[in-house]
Amino acid sequence: MKFKNYLLITFVTSILFACTQKEEKKVLTDYTKYVSTQVGSLSDFRLSTGNTYPAVATPWGMNFWTPQTNNNGDGWAYMYQKDSINGIKQTHQPSPWINDYAAFSIFPMTGEVKFNEKDRQSKYSHDNEVAKPHYYSVNLETYNTKAEVAPTTRGAIFQFTFPKTKDAIVLVDGYNQGSFVKIIPEEKKIIGYVTNNHGGVPKNFANYYVIQFDKEFTTQGTWNGKEATANKELKADRTAGYVKFNTKEGEVITARVASSFISHEQAEINLSREIGDKSFDEVKNEAQYTWNEQFNRLKVEGGSERSMQNFYTSMYRTLLFPRKFYEYDVDNKLIHYSPYNGEVLDGYMFTDNGFWDTFRAVFPFFTVMYPELNSNIMSGLVNTYNESGWLPEWASPGHRDCMIGSNSASLIADSYLKGIRGYDVETLYAAIIKNTKNHGPLGSVGRMGVDYYNNLGYIPYDVGIHENTARTLEYAYDDYCIMKLAEALGKPQAEIDLFAKRANNYKNVFDPSTNFMRAKMKDGSWQTPFIPEAWGGAFTEGSSWHYTWSVFHDPAGLARLMGGKKAFGLKLDSIFTTPSIANHDYYGFEIHEITEMKVADEKYGTGQYAHGNQPIQHAIYLYDYAGQPWKAQKWARKVLKDLYSPTPDGLCGDEDNGQTSAWYVFSALGMYPVAPGTNEYAIGSPEFGKATMALENGKTFTVVANNNSDENVYIQSATLNGKSFNKTYLTHEQIMAGGELVFEMGNKPNKEWGTAKDSAPYSMSGKL
Repeated sequence: MKFKNYLLITFVTSILFACTQKEEKKVLTDYTKYVSTQVGSLSDFRLSTGNTYPAVATPWGMNFWTPQTNNNGDGWAYMYQKDSINGIKQTHQPSPWINDYAAFSIFPMTGEVKFNEKDRQSKYSHDNEVAKPHYYSVNLETYNTKAEVAPTTRGAIFQFTFPKTKDAIVLVDGYNQGSFVKIIPEEKKIIGYVTNNHGGVPKNFANYYVIQFDKEFTTQGTWNGKEATANKELKADRTAGYVKFNTKEGEVITARVASSFISHEQAEINLSREIGDKSFDEVKNEAQYTWNEQFNRLKVEGGSERSMQNFYTSMYRTLLFPRKFYEYDVDNKLIHYSPYNGEVLDGYMFTDNGFWDTFRAVFPFFTVMYPELNSNIMSGLVNTYNESGWLPEWASPGHRDCMIGSNSASLIADSYLKGIRGYDVETLYAAIIKNTKNHGPLGSVGRMGVDYYNNLGYIPYDVGIHENTARTLEYAYDDYCIMKLAEALGKPQAEIDLFAKRANNYKNVFDPSTNFMRAKMKDGSWQTPFIPEAWGGAFTEGSSWHYTWSVFHDPAGLARLMGGKKAFGLKLDSIFTTPSIANHDYYGFEIHEITEMKVADEKYGTGQYAHGNQPIQHAIYLYDYAGQPWKAQKWARKVLKDLYSPTPDGLCGDEDNGQTSAWYVFSALGMYPVAPGTNEYAIGSPEFGKATMALENGKTFTVVANNNSDENVYIQSATLNGKSFNKTYLTHEQIMAGGELVFEMGNKPNKEWGTAKDSAPYSMSGKL
C-alpha cells in the first residue's frame, strides 16, 4: 500500500511539475507575423532583388526546406514569378552562385505517378500559399492536394491533405550525381541517401534521410532516372521512390523526416530526438516559438507596419547562416561529419558562408546579440583548420573557390577583442598567420598574390592575379585586425610592428592625382588608361568608386590622402551625385550588380552608391569621420526607406548570407560596425521610436528616438544613461554594459552635434 501511495504521489507530483514548467514558459510577442520569407525571390540571373528563396527553417538550421519551381540544379530554385511547383526540397544552398548540395525533394500528387520535374509540376497561386519561417503551405491545384511543412534543426514534418482517391502518392526524388532509395512497407518508411553537390565535398560525402509515414502504403515503387521499377530498393545516378495510399476526402497523411551527414542510424536518432511522435501543430508551434525567442531579443516599436516587416524579415535572414553542420549522437555527444576530410569527429562545425560578405555586419551582429553562438562558430573554425589546414573563407560545405580576401582574420579578431572566449584562439592565430604567408589550394583560401603583397606592399595589375587592387585593400584591413589580435595575445613586438606596417598598404594603391584607389604595375607605375567606372579587373564586383572606401580601419588616414576632412566630405558627396555609369569590358556583359546600381540610381538618385553589393555598404557612415554626421543620418534613412521593401522584389541586390539584411538591422537601430576588429559602431539615424536589445549577459540596451518620423531623420541632441552624448559612435562595452541612448530627432540637420574632433569614430592613424 505504501508503495502504491508512493507511486501515486510521484505521478501527481510529476504532473504538477510538468504543468508548472509549461506555465513558466515565457510568453513571447509574435514577430513571425511580420516576416515575409519570399522577399527577394522575384529574381533571376540578370537582375537580383535578393536572389533568395523562402527558407522554412529554424535559426542556423542544418537543413532548410523550400518550394521548388525550377528543376533541381538550377540555382534559382524558387522564382516568385513562376506559377508551378514540382517539389518541396531539402536545401542547403547559401547562394544561387554557389548552388545547392545534398538535396532531395518530397512531393504529393494524385493519379499517375510522374517522376521528372517538368511532368509532375502543379499549378499554384500565391493567394493559396503561406510562407513563414516556421511554416509553409501551398494548394497544389493540379492534384487538388494541400502540402504543408514545419521544420526542426535537422528534420521536418509534412502534412498532405488529399482528395478521395485510390491513387494518393508521395514521391521522394533523390536527384542525380548518385542516390539510393529503399522503401520499407512494413515500417511505413522510406530511407535513402543523396550525394549531389557542386564541389567542396570529400569522396564519401552523403546526406542520409529517413521518412516515417503514419499510414500504410497500398503499393510502392522506384525509378532509376529512366524507367519505373517494382523494386523496393534502388541505387543509381538518379533515383526516386514513391508510395501510394487510399484516401478519403480531406484525409491528412503525415510524414516525419530527418537527415544526417553521418549515417542512416544517426538520421533515425535525429528523427526520434527532434520529432518523435509530435503532431504537426506541435512541431510548427515549437519552430515558431524558436524564431520568436530570437526576435524577442530585439524588440522594435514606434515604426510603420512596413518598417516592422522590413526589420523582422531582415533579422530572419541574418539568422539563417552559417548553418549548423553538427549533430548529437546516441549519447548526446556533439559530433560532426567533416566536409574537409570525410571523417566523423567531435565538436562544432558550421558551414555555408562567404566571409567576404558577412565579416561586415553579420558576424559583428553575433558578437553583440549572440556571443555564445559566436564562440561556437570560432570553435568550428578551429576544427576546420585542424581538418583541412586552412580557414574557411567560403565554405559550402567544404572549401569553395569564390570571392577574395582572407577575412576570417576579421571574424576572429573581432570576436576575441570583444571578450568572447571558449575556443582555442592560439590555433586560430596560427591559422591566420599561415594565411599571410601562403597562397592556398584555392583562390579563396590563403592569400592569392601573397608574395607580391608581402614584398611590394601591393599586388600588381600585370602579374596575372585578377582583382589585385581589391585584394591589396582587403589584406591591409585584415592585417590591421591581425595587429590588434597580436597585441591582445601578447605576441612579439616585431610581429605586431610587421602587421602595423602592412595595415598601411592601402596607401600604396591610392593615386593622389585622381583621388581614387588605382591599380599599380609591378614597376610601380599606374595602370592606364584609368577609368574610375570600370568594374572588375583590379576590383571585385565593383569599380574604384566602390573600393576607394575600403579602408575600414583608417578612414582618417584615407581622408588625409585626399587632402583632409573637407576634401574627404566632398569626395563622399560625389558618390551620390555622379551618375551610375559603368564600364563592363572586363566581364563582356553588364553583370547584375551593375544593373542594380543603375536601377537604384534611376529610381532614387543614389548615383554610384551600389548598395546591392557589399564593398560600399559602409561608406554612408564615413561621414561621421568627416565631421558631417548629418549626412550619414540622411543617407542611412534614405537607403532604409527606398532600397528595402517587404515584397518579393524587396532588395536592391544579392542578400548574400544575411549581409544585406544585417546592414538593415544595424542601421535601423541607428548604428553600424564600419570596422570590425575595433570596438566601435558608427551612429546613423534610428528608424524606430524605440529598440530594446536583450543581451545574453542579462543586461538591456535601449535606443530611443523621440519625435522620430520619415521626415525627422536628423539627430538634434542625445543622452547616454542620462548624460549628454556628443559622439558619433558607441563602443561595444557601452552596449554590453546596458543602458539607454536617447536621441531627439528633427527635420533639419543640427550641424553642431557630433562634429567635434573627438566625436568621430576611431581611425588607426588618429582622428582628423
